[in-house]
Amino acid sequence: MTEVRARHILVDNEEHAKQIKLELERSDKTFAQLAKEKSEGPSGDDGGDLGFFGRGDMVKPFEKKAFEMDVGEVSEPVKTDFGWHIIKKEDER
Repeated sequence: MTEVRARHILVDNEEHAKQIKLELERSDKTFAQLAKEKSEGPSGDDGGDLGFFGRGDMVKPFEKKAFEMDVGEVSEPVKTDFGWHIIKKEDER
């Protein structure tokens, strides 16, 4: 079974997510640093690290995006029932 390791930044609205995505592209801060500063989710303290997960472990829109991305890729904002996520795919096994 394929598993993905990902980090994410979770915020409550799309505009805030878009601003963070721009900051990721323009600053020298790492994804983990920005997750610690900006994420409103419980994984923020861990730099947004969600560890490895398989299909069925995450809400569908998040899972779909995480599995279709390339390792190292950072997504555009993804909406779920929890809010807006920016996802970084760290690894796949």
